[in-house]
Amino acid sequence: MEYDIDRMMLLLRDASVQWPKPVVTEMANRRRDPYRVLIATLISLRTKDEVTRMASERLFGLANTPEEMVRLSEEQIAEAIHPALYNWNKAATIRNVSRTLIEEYGGRVPDTMEELLALKGVGRKTANLVLTDGFRKPGICVDTHVHRITNRWGYVRTKTPEETEFALREKLPAKYWQEINELLVAFGQNVCRPISPFCSQCPVYEYCERNGVATHR
Repeated sequence: MEYDIDRMMLLLRDASVQWPKPVVTEMANRRRDPYRVLIATLISLRTKDEVTRMASERLFGLANTPEEMVRLSEEQIAEAIHPALYNWNKAATIRNVSRTLIEEYGGRVPDTMEELLALKGVGRKTANLVLTDGFRKPGICVDTHVHRITNRWGYVRTKTPEETEFALREKLPAKYWQEINELLVAFGQNVCRPISPFCSQCPVYEYCERNGVATHR
């Protein structure tokens, strides 16, 4: 299948005005703060957007900086971000990352992939989202939506999100790196769902191989 990625991105961009933005992107657009992007992303892992939004707002009502965060106990953080999944583990990660930022980076969030990945508990998805949404630097944040949809299209053929990231780095024009996550997360939540996607509403239907789609609407 031929992929006109420029046309596909234009169609998705036009359609996205009717979809809610992913919560971390929405928060970053309101206040460009790499630390808040980092913490909200850590909370968001395996957690629905509406829960991430409420949990992040509660936590940021208590602490907005690494210095303020380490003054909280793990119990206070865990209670603030409940019912985010694995809230106790995330609380420990948030507090430890905040301490590391103070001790090794003067309280600032580093802006390179290598330094972000050196923070315990930060993986490639989180690091890429901090780069793109926190610093407006190039990165490709691949979550389950980006991985599923680009493979469903047949644009890439990979087995893991990390493989998808590196495949997209080779194939996707760099001008789309920053927005691919925002567009495909919203697209995946509202149209291209994991089970029984709304193919009748899909703006890029003609470009999709529909790999793995057993039923659709």
